[in-house]
Amino acid sequence: MKSLDFDIFKGQKPGLKPAKGRILIAEPFLQGPYFSRSIVILTEHGEEGAVGFVLNKSSELYPDEVIEDLFNFKGELYVGGPVASNTLYFIHTLGDKVPDSVKITDTLYWGGDFEVIKNLVNTGIADHTQVKFFAGYSGWSPGQLENEIEEESWIVADTSDDMVMDDDIDHIWKQAMEGLGDVFKAWTNFPENPSYN
Repeated sequence: MKSLDFDIFKGQKPGLKPAKGRILIAEPFLQGPYFSRSIVILTEHGEEGAVGFVLNKSSELYPDEVIEDLFNFKGELYVGGPVASNTLYFIHTLGDKVPDSVKITDTLYWGGDFEVIKNLVNTGIADHTQVKFFAGYSGWSPGQLENEIEEESWIVADTSDDMVMDDDIDHIWKQAMEGLGDVFKAWTNFPENPSYN
C-alpha cells in the first residue's frame, strides 16, 4: 500500500520575510485574546523590532465615543494589540493630506497629525473607508517576530490595501488563509479551541 506524501499541517507557505506593508496571518492554533485568528498589518520592521496593528478585532466601541471632537464617524474602533492599549493610533489612505504620516505601501499610511485627521472626518472629506482607528498596537523586540514565525505562530503574506481597510472583519482571516492554497483552506475548518472537538 502506497502512503500519501501529504501532511495537513505542512502547507507550502509563501516564504516571505516580515516587512513593512506585509501582513501576519495567525496560524490556527495560536491562542490568546489578541492574536487568535488575527491578521496584523506591519507598519514598521527593522533592526529595532516590529510594530503592527491587528485588523480584525473589534473593541465594540466607535471612535467618536472615545475621541473628543470627532463626530459621526461610522467605522469601529479596533483593538490594535496589547501594547499601550489606552492610546489611539490610526492608519489611512489620505497620503500627504495628513502631515507627518509614515508611508507603509503605495497608498497606505500610518499616523500623522491627529487634528488634521479629525478635521478631515468632521468636514466629510474622509470617512471609515479611508481611516481606521486602533486602541493599542502590537510590538516585537528585535528577533522576537522572526522567532515566532520560525515557531509557526505566523505566516507572512502580501496583501491589498483594500483588505487592510475593509471593515468586514469577520471573514478576513479565513479569506487570507484560503488565499494561501488548499491545505490552508482545510486549516480554516479547525475549531478555534481544539479541546472543543
